[in-house]
Amino acid sequence: MTTIDAHSAQEELAQPAAAAAPAVTGDPALIGLPSFIVGSVALGLVLVGYVPAAAVGASLPIIVAATGLGLAIAAIWAAAVGQSAVAGVFGIFAGFWWSYGMLVLGLTHNWFGIVAADVLHTQGLYLISWIVVIGMLTLATLRLPAAYTVLFALIEIALVLVLIGTLQQSAGVLKLAGVVVFVFAAVGVYLFFSSGSQATGGKALPLGQPLVR
Repeated sequence: MTTIDAHSAQEELAQPAAAAAPAVTGDPALIGLPSFIVGSVALGLVLVGYVPAAAVGASLPIIVAATGLGLAIAAIWAAAVGQSAVAGVFGIFAGFWWSYGMLVLGLTHNWFGIVAADVLHTQGLYLISWIVVIGMLTLATLRLPAAYTVLFALIEIALVLVLIGTLQQSAGVLKLAGVVVFVFAAVGVYLFFSSGSQATGGKALPLGQPLVR
């Protein structure tokens, strides 16, 4: 190797790693939170009776095509930037919303061969399963700012109310659940404003101290 060649090789080795592919950055919440909010509003409207009980599938275009898909994209983005906890949260809720869409579509089109007498407890099975998972998620994320704990706790309360209203066939309890859904959607809006403020050069909104440190 000539002196010139050796010098060129040293320059190449000394070049910064900027030639490598740029790292993925950004805040997945800017997709995940709006996706979650729009599905929550749609579900809340169903629960409070904005549409007739027979039109329970009215929320599915939003829940399946916007909420479930948006949360899945946000989960992948969060995983790509190394935000494991965020990816887990968005991934869990993507599963929740997509499985809700599957439940409603399956029951209304008789995809699962479930007879009418078993529909009520099929809905109960779905709700109990997710009450367990969301409760687990709430406890597992107590190190996050308190606003997230409030959000998850409200979701848990709403699911319990929906379970009670469904099994007792109580429109009043379901409407109360719908009100709680609107409240946790509002918490989601607050969290989105915090993320949006940071993304546009501002400061994060106060989210409260974690309950566990």
